[in-house]
Amino acid sequence: MAQTKSFRWGEGALILVLAALFLICVYVVANARDNVMAFHMSLSAVGALLGIFAIFRRYFKRAAGQGPDETGYSEGVVKAFVIASVFWGIAGFLVGDYIAWELAFPGLNWDFQMTNFGRLRPLHTSAVIFAFGGNILIGSSFYVVQRTCRTRLAGDLAPWFVFWGYNLFIVLAGTGYLLGVTHGHEYAEPEWYVDWWLTVVWVVYLLIFLGTLMRRREPHIYVANWFYLAYIVTIAMLHIGNNIAIPVSLFGVKSYHVFSGVQDAMVQWWYGHNAVGFFLTAAFLGMMYYFVPKRAERPVYSYRLSIIHFWALIFLYIWAGPHHLHYTALPEWAQTLGMTM
Repeated sequence: MAQTKSFRWGEGALILVLAALFLICVYVVANARDNVMAFHMSLSAVGALLGIFAIFRRYFKRAAGQGPDETGYSEGVVKAFVIASVFWGIAGFLVGDYIAWELAFPGLNWDFQMTNFGRLRPLHTSAVIFAFGGNILIGSSFYVVQRTCRTRLAGDLAPWFVFWGYNLFIVLAGTGYLLGVTHGHEYAEPEWYVDWWLTVVWVVYLLIFLGTLMRRREPHIYVANWFYLAYIVTIAMLHIGNNIAIPVSLFGVKSYHVFSGVQDAMVQWWYGHNAVGFFLTAAFLGMMYYFVPKRAERPVYSYRLSIIHFWALIFLYIWAGPHHLHYTALPEWAQTLGMTM
């Protein structure tokens, strides 16, 4: 009896999600109130179509009766994150080099607004932190959690959704900066619809990481995964808390933050400092706890110290944001608390 071939549950579900996203984007393009929204929704619609095409291509290449690959580790998506990180790193560093020349020679700030320092500077910082750093952090977390749990990544297509979804976020954010669309918040520049998209991608990322931990074949959760999980959860909390905004229209880019004045400054630097504390510190420590002992071919010196290290960082760093606001209208007790931590 000939074996038949059908779409897997995950493939069918993702096709429906991408089809819905495509229709929403087309509708927004048709009713867009500004050119940037129309441009970004067009990019998103094209991305959704390419995703549907990739799933169909995957389906037609698969042999009849072939089940999901449950052997070995998910290596392809990790390699994709590494390649993307190298690409965004080169791009981000080149932009940083150019804006340094603009500081030395102001005449390089031409009348063409997209190349001015004010637009390129947030592009540089975001590209280096979130594009270069973010891709390698997500990719390395997928690499490490599989090996320390001795199991394949949870989800069939979900890790690839995170890869393409996260890099679509980077493209939308970066082109938005060049076109003058920004919240004006340090490290939190993208407008409301880009923030919403990142939230969706980040929740899927969290579910993949948790799902992999839950299906582990190793009874012990290695300390690197503690740091990775803290970074994923805390960045989600920071991102949502600092980007609560009300759009003027669902068809336009402009929105207004719910916080204002000193409250806005406090929430911003609670976010800004801990973007450093958990994105650029906790997550990279997760990398170091795996790769440094691995390369040295020696175990962690003291597992107890590593756990003290984890909880000390988690408890103390989260309070340090107000030290960015010394001698401002922020209450003195909050400044002192941030300075002390």
